[in-house]
Amino acid sequence: MENLPLWAQISILVFLLIFSGFFSIAETSLMALNRYRLKHLVKQGSRAAKVTAGLLEQTDRLLGTVLLGNNLLNTAATTLITALTIAIYGNDEIALTIATAVIAFAIIVFSEITPKVIGARFPEKIALPASYLLVPILKLLYPAFWFVNLFVGRLLQLLRLKPAQETQQSLSMEELRTVVLESSAFIPKKHHSILVNLFELEQIAVDDVMTPRAQIEGLNIGANTHEGMQSVRDQLATCYHNKLPVFEEDIHNTIGILHVRRLLGQLADPDFDLTGLRELLSDPYYIPSGTPLFQQLQYFQENKQRLGLVVDEYGEVLGLITLEDILEQIIGEFTTSMPTSQHAETMWDSTDSVIVEGSIPLRELNRRLHLNLALNGPKTLNGLILEWLQEIPEHGVSFKLGDHVIEILQVQQNAVKTARIAKLKARHLAN
Repeated sequence: MENLPLWAQISILVFLLIFSGFFSIAETSLMALNRYRLKHLVKQGSRAAKVTAGLLEQTDRLLGTVLLGNNLLNTAATTLITALTIAIYGNDEIALTIATAVIAFAIIVFSEITPKVIGARFPEKIALPASYLLVPILKLLYPAFWFVNLFVGRLLQLLRLKPAQETQQSLSMEELRTVVLESSAFIPKKHHSILVNLFELEQIAVDDVMTPRAQIEGLNIGANTHEGMQSVRDQLATCYHNKLPVFEEDIHNTIGILHVRRLLGQLADPDFDLTGLRELLSDPYYIPSGTPLFQQLQYFQENKQRLGLVVDEYGEVLGLITLEDILEQIIGEFTTSMPTSQHAETMWDSTDSVIVEGSIPLRELNRRLHLNLALNGPKTLNGLILEWLQEIPEHGVSFKLGDHVIEILQVQQNAVKTARIAKLKARHLAN
């Protein structure tokens, strides 16, 4: 080195720092690279992505070679600056100390921190082209890596540690949900909403979205036997649904499901009676209470059903759920809704208050009004009010619940029929 001119030695030093920086930036960019994005590029046929994926399949060798090369270059740079200082200033301790501090600063700034920050910020733009250079370097330094790895392997054996086997990265449902939530800026709003709703299906039970028993539109043929088909015709004239549960006296005694379209052609026959109606019924499909919504969606598909009655452990009917109810939880409500339902109009008015039915599900209330009502207890607003007050309230009773005031407007058949929800600030302004 003494025979080399000063400019050549400085050039070599700069080269060592730059090459060390290359190892740092390549290592960080490769580790920060999005593996799923890389797989997508591989499927698209990107040659650079294939080379990069091949490197990442041998992470231990990649990291070992990068660290080996990085440390060798940093050590060579330190040795070179020391020799250069001695050649110029002799064994001057002050000069050696300053030279050591300068090379340490240069390595930290130019070969470590700066390259790693850049690599972490632009992993894909750096990792893919850098892979072409790393492949021959890995082959060149493999003997040195193999020699060093002999000692590493023996050390791990002494510590009774086994090297971790390479495993394919996988995401749990919650982690995947977080990825979707964090990527909202890159996914259309509607698509993002559907994906988030899909993840929530495992956490929602059929009880959360079913039509409660009191609101089921059914056909009672037990109480109308003496009136014959005329009573059935009257009820079908105002029927809104295409399928109706048919029961005798009580919904718990459901005998079948009537497809209304099958009956329309028979109603013109004057001899058609309730016996003929029974022959048109299909067997009812029962769903245990607490069944996860996603699981029930699969059951509907497997059993080729579109409607089911939710029953408790005693076999009593709790409610009714359809395939459309589940689909609405994924893609949002359809344009069709019952004319008597006020749920579709549940929105804050100009006074920051809203009138809602007591039967509205809390989950739907949270979604429409952006509330945060607990869902691990009662399923409806009426149930929440009764649990909170621990008695059946009279109309006009109001109470504070979080940042809102709930006022009972109408009570019918021991249940809250309608209530007004007002934001607490709006309530104070109104008073």
